[in-house]
Amino acid sequence: MNMLLEIRDLHAEIDGKEVINGLNLKIKQGELHVIMGPNGSGKTTLAKAIFGHPAVTIKSGDILVDNKSILDLSTDQRAALGLFLGFQHPVEIEGVGFINFLRASKESLNKGTVDMKNMMVEIKKNAEDLKIGEGIIGRPLNKGFSGGEKKKAEILQMAIQKPKIAILDEPDSGLDIDAIRVVATNINRIVKESNSGLLVITHYSRILEYMKPEFVHVMVKGKIVEEGNSDMVKKLEEKGYVNFE
Repeated sequence: MNMLLEIRDLHAEIDGKEVINGLNLKIKQGELHVIMGPNGSGKTTLAKAIFGHPAVTIKSGDILVDNKSILDLSTDQRAALGLFLGFQHPVEIEGVGFINFLRASKESLNKGTVDMKNMMVEIKKNAEDLKIGEGIIGRPLNKGFSGGEKKKAEILQMAIQKPKIAILDEPDSGLDIDAIRVVATNINRIVKESNSGLLVITHYSRILEYMKPEFVHVMVKGKIVEEGNSDMVKKLEEKGYVNFE
């Protein structure tokens, strides 16, 4: 399998404070990785660093996609390489229609126009699978969406964009039990169809009951301190993070 994303000894700061402290991670094509850790361990900062968020300063180390450093690339250039981020807190954007946003993002990534008839068929099929009402996709992006609807909308974007590497920051937050199952099932489907690499950041194990990760990483104080398979999730549920801090 191809190495899609590699993070080498990454050190990163926010407002002069080191948040990522020598982190290493490798994700190959078709692999499902999960990062779990206590609040403040740097999980969301890691996602921001991967996408070049201006609040994050890389002090040393490297981030590579397809064995090439992306540190000098802008966020849109990183997206063009096949990176996708599902936000922890998706923002509402007034005046930008959800469907128009999907079309524009797809055309930007593909560097050409898309067949809207075929795209609408794909949008409606994925919206149905995610149990998103047609009235939702007809609104401005995330405007008036519930927390769960926003998270489903992120997964719909992922389905349309078909990224090479998807990083999902707490895709389970704001979801009830039934919605967690729906979202997890669709994430599994999309990843299988595109054979992409996936990194899920989460606090809780419920969504992982439906996803069965191959690799689980425990992140504490800005670095990976323990790694294992899906059995690690049960260990964390039983004992928490106290043994790793």
